[in-house]
Amino acid sequence: MRELDELLLWWLVSRYESADEAQKSAFEELLTVSDPELVGYFLKGEAPRSESIAIVVRQILERDSA
Repeated sequence: MRELDELLLWWLVSRYESADEAQKSAFEELLTVSDPELVGYFLKGEAPRSESIAIVVRQILERDSA
């Protein structure tokens, strides 16, 4: 889904380089999540089971308020 790709690309471009190893690992794990799960996280407000992934998801969702 193109919209999900854009959200993930934003984090990759703007945050990945300065992220610590735990955040990079969480982002890489997020890339393995299925599209339906990503839709749940980004469009339906569902919380990821992993707290480290939840942090990355929150950063992406809050990108416009930063």
